Amino acid sequence: MSTLATTGRRRGKSKLGWNLLGLLVFVTAGFPVYWMLNTAFKPAKDAIDPDPSLFPTALTLDNFRRALDIADFWGPVGRSLIVSLSVVVIAVVVGMLAALAISRFAFRGRKIVIVGILAVQMVPLVSMIIPVFLLLNDLDQYDKLSGLIITYLTFVLPFTMWTLRGFIVNIPKELEEAAMVDGCSRTGAFIRVVFPLLAPGMVATSVYAFIQAWNEYIYALMLMSQEHQTATVWLGNFTTKHGTEYAPMMAGATMMAVPIVVLFLIVQRKMAAGLTAGAVKG
Repeated sequence: MSTLATTGRRRGKSKLGWNLLGLLVFVTAGFPVYWMLNTAFKPAKDAIDPDPSLFPTALTLDNFRRALDIADFWGPVGRSLIVSLSVVVIAVVVGMLAALAISRFAFRGRKIVIVGILAVQMVPLVSMIIPVFLLLNDLDQYDKLSGLIITYLTFVLPFTMWTLRGFIVNIPKELEEAAMVDGCSRTGAFIRVVFPLLAPGMVATSVYAFIQAWNEYIYALMLMSQEHQTATVWLGNFTTKHGTEYAPMMAGATMMAVPIVVLFLIVQRKMAAGLTAGAVKG
């Protein structure tokens, strides 16, 4: 009995330790978001107070009005939505077909392709700015949304290919073979059997691809003019030669976060299923 009691106490302490660690990670990750919201709703003078309070003493919507007045907001947001959604659609469709080919077919150079996908993701995006600028300029795609979409695909597409490959690998080939024995073509077997099982993974991949495209800043800053700026570059309007308006900037950042939050709320169930789809193979 004493041994069982000792083991129980150890397990209880271990569980408590992991819970405390999880709480610490949650607070560390969530505090910047809380501080953004806190600053967005507090009066502008409180945002630059050298002795800030952890909790707001007063709430106001003036920062949001200022954020909407300081520069065009809906134009950059609309352009960001066009670019992000276009990138997601193209990357998921092309990435799914490429991942299917890599996962289901054996061909010469298959391992090289897989290694190449990983290698592309390891290249720092900053190092490619000048080559990308020169290439887009030669193709007459500089300062165009289509050029920005092509640029974003260079790092979003390898990500979607690699992620979707992991989901496809964990779908047993026997399911497709059984469907083909029953009379389905390879395409029909994919549509009727593989695609429904792959759908949660596609949703999870799409969300992360959207976040990558939506939050990108460097390329949008370097490749787009002031007239065609995206939402992330729009936040730079709050920093002028007279200083930075922190409260309106946080209000603008809060408004920018709304599409991501809405997207997560819409697909949260599919996200949960997609994130655990590859946990058990076969």
